[in-house]
Amino acid sequence: MANSTLRLALIGCGYWGKNHARNLSALGVLKMVCDPSEAGRAKALELAPDAEIYNDPDKALKSDQIDAVVIATPAETHCDLALRAFAEGKHVLVEKPMALTYADALKMHEAAQTHGRILMVGHLLEYHPAVTKIKELIADGSMGKIQYIYSNRLNFGKIRIEENALWSFAPHDIALILRLTGAVPFEVTCTGGSYITPNLADVSISNLHFVNGVRAHIFVNWLNPFKEQKLVVIGDKKMAVFNDTEPVEKLVIYDQHVEFDGRIPILEKAEHEVIPLPKAEPLRTQCEAFLEAIRTGKQPLTDSTSGTNVLRVLQACQISLQSNGRPTALSEVQ
Repeated sequence: MANSTLRLALIGCGYWGKNHARNLSALGVLKMVCDPSEAGRAKALELAPDAEIYNDPDKALKSDQIDAVVIATPAETHCDLALRAFAEGKHVLVEKPMALTYADALKMHEAAQTHGRILMVGHLLEYHPAVTKIKELIADGSMGKIQYIYSNRLNFGKIRIEENALWSFAPHDIALILRLTGAVPFEVTCTGGSYITPNLADVSISNLHFVNGVRAHIFVNWLNPFKEQKLVVIGDKKMAVFNDTEPVEKLVIYDQHVEFDGRIPILEKAEHEVIPLPKAEPLRTQCEAFLEAIRTGKQPLTDSTSGTNVLRVLQACQISLQSNGRPTALSEVQ
């Protein structure tokens, strides 16, 4: 099935949905956009002039002319819209966070399985060329044994009222860490603070503990004076820094590690290397991966299994956050 024969609808053409509209329209598959706001519909008309535009998502969900939907609406609506889409025989690409509870994520996963449909989650950074390169360096042994990973996702806004900074910012970083480690942590801790909206954390620091000894931490903050999106991967041979706010040198590899002279640790340093990356837009790559999954029936990289794993970690972090940093086993999340 060629892309031109696939017919997609976009539900939500706001802050992030408009980027889906631009890419799906360029790929020639966007046939319908649904958004309840006049501004969203106006933006859809600008970006996808050939698409039908409505205010009611049922127009897309119930249409036998639509094969798949992209859901880019507020997170609390994701589960209901996805379940309705599966019931109507549609494939689904849902933006992060996949849902607001692990239980809802499981419902979505099971519905996709029951109806034999693709469920893909918009963990965008898994399609970034820098992340693809880091995965290659880990797989071929260049990095050595992974010891520690940390990520900072900081900005001034966008402040939400339906989800906290942990749920809004951290899904990307959790998805990357689970992918790079190839595992799910057995325990997490999370602390944070609420300063704008009561009981809605604006800042959080999450620590992930893995059975193989790897540790990771994630710092998210939407009350930061500057923007930072940085992932650091420490191996026992090399270290990688992915700085997504850097316009050119986004991925730098540091050839440095620790040797021992008897019991004395010796720091071995060499020149760092800037890795050239292809100029691919991750969202375009993600959209193309969704179309490929629909065409072939093969599960995409960011499938519903990886999505539910991210939700399980998120919910464990939320439990710990609400318990003032109590260590929380993933087995507590049901």
